[in-house]
Amino acid sequence: MTRRFAVLAALALVCAGVELVAGRGMSPGAVWDVLGGGGDATERHILLQLRLPRALVALGAGACLAVAGLVLQSALRNPLAGPEVTGVTPGAVLGAVTATALGLAGWDSPLAVVLAACAGGCAGALLLWLLAGRGGGDPARTAVHGVLVSAVLGGLTAMVLLVEPGELGSVVQWLVGTTEGRVWEHWHLLWPWALAWGVAAWLLAGPLTLLRCGDDIALAAGLSAHRARTLALGCAVALTAGAVAAVGALGFVGLLVPHLAVAVFGADLRRSLPGAALTGAVVVCGADAVAQLSSRLLALTLDADRLTLPVGALTACLGAGLLLVVVRRAPGRTF
Repeated sequence: MTRRFAVLAALALVCAGVELVAGRGMSPGAVWDVLGGGGDATERHILLQLRLPRALVALGAGACLAVAGLVLQSALRNPLAGPEVTGVTPGAVLGAVTATALGLAGWDSPLAVVLAACAGGCAGALLLWLLAGRGGGDPARTAVHGVLVSAVLGGLTAMVLLVEPGELGSVVQWLVGTTEGRVWEHWHLLWPWALAWGVAAWLLAGPLTLLRCGDDIALAAGLSAHRARTLALGCAVALTAGAVAAVGALGFVGLLVPHLAVAVFGADLRRSLPGAALTGAVVVCGADAVAQLSSRLLALTLDADRLTLPVGALTACLGAGLLLVVVRRAPGRTF
């Protein structure tokens, strides 16, 4: 198990290193010069003020989404539960966009964006809870109602666009998910938020493990299932809100990465929760590096210097394809 953690940590460092040299504006040789203490002022600014915080934000956001997804799947005992299909992510996007349109938040006030995203995520989760009822642990029922909730919240986001069309750029960034333009301010806001709620999720590992076994077993062990599930859902909403406020809605990360983490680290959440954090960090940072490399290749091929492939588009396409493969090979997959 220690070896698996070490391998994942090494992969995270490799992905971060690739991302530092993958972007446009600097050659890999110039990157090495800056890392060695050389380079001119412009090169140092690009690497140290733009690329490095972007890589750190990608690592942190991936960890948040993966842990949030594993917490949701464990609390609801639903392999289809994730921030994307439980109303949390679209609600967080709606909260952030609405607060920006009203002038209550913006890129110059990232803390207000986090708070607005958290409020929206709570509203989305509450709406799903009201629609699905207390029996919402059924995978098919939760998935159907999750689609409905996402559609409703997406429609409300579109209505905000009609009222404030000038916010189109911000809305697209949050809807697709991107790490473009992330600076140290985003990282300084994300890492304490992610650390605090990540520790809270790890402290809930014992109750969550009991909830995975069923409410009857949890009650027999003296655990208040309702209270534990409420705390877990609040933790998942906070982690999702932090990630959404930092990079937008990255599709399928919180849905599929938890399954990979459980397969690698086992069902004991004391190991699989930190394992999910590392796996999510590797997936998002690696996807962002691939997106930057693809953007460079597309720009050279199409002669379009401003062409940029957002990481959210890449994770959505790859995640959807992987989900189809998993469903076809294991249609009866449950916990």
